[in-house]
Amino acid sequence: MSIKILSDSACDLSKEIIEEYNIDILPIIVIKGDEEYLDNVTITPKKVYEDMRNGQTYKTAQIPPNAFSDKFSEYAKNGDSIIYIAFSSGLSGTYQTSLFVRESILEEYPNFDLDIVDTKAASGGFGLIVLQAAKLAKEGKSKEEILKAIEFYKENIEHIFTVDDIEYLFRGGRVSRVQAFVGGLLNIKPVLHVADGKLVPLEKVRGRHKVFKCMLDLMEDRTKNANLSEQVIGITHGDDLEGALKLKELIIERFGAEKFVINMIGASIGAHSGPGTIALFFLRENYEN
Repeated sequence: MSIKILSDSACDLSKEIIEEYNIDILPIIVIKGDEEYLDNVTITPKKVYEDMRNGQTYKTAQIPPNAFSDKFSEYAKNGDSIIYIAFSSGLSGTYQTSLFVRESILEEYPNFDLDIVDTKAASGGFGLIVLQAAKLAKEGKSKEEILKAIEFYKENIEHIFTVDDIEYLFRGGRVSRVQAFVGGLLNIKPVLHVADGKLVPLEKVRGRHKVFKCMLDLMEDRTKNANLSEQVIGITHGDDLEGALKLKELIIERFGAEKFVINMIGASIGAHSGPGTIALFFLRENYEN
């Protein structure tokens, strides 16, 4: 029996990849005022970024229990074997909700074959985990083999990112009012990473050129046991394709990398990081299938 891969919209994979690998995606809720939208279903990331540049504020809400219940029930009735790969529990309550719903579904369908994985990852780092799992599922690998690969990616995935305007991190509750004010005043571009599923500041750099150098220096420091030319490198951006392509060019020049997955950051994460965000994802060690 083939394994079906279910995930959520915070993985920031392109529509083309989702369709090619038959990945099922549950959308996270995006909120503007009294209006609720479904990430990349009833609102596009492009629209969110345009509104944010014009002073609009967006919030997000986790996937509701009924959405999980409907989806899990559908799979259970079909007798499908599922892996739900979830957005970091350190950034969202979605993972915990899925566990709760699974227990109630198993009462009705005790033989339902469902594994749930907390990736402790976000955006393109999350996406690379989902993509690898979907590739293996398409190749007909067993659930045990797929879960082993997911675990390897979880343990080795790196996130390095910067935001163009620290004000958005303040609005999303990620930095203090004072940090946002000083950062904006001095044109400081924070460089952050993800540790144990949570956002953690690393460096404060002035100007885009120095930010990219800092990101590549961190990439080099964290891949001493890896060959980047053999990896798929993830880059996501907050409606700044030019910046993403510039970062790609610098990575090719410095590391000889050849394979990239580049996509816009979806509304569920972009609502907090804002337009102009650039994020980089890679493995500390190469995965060997």
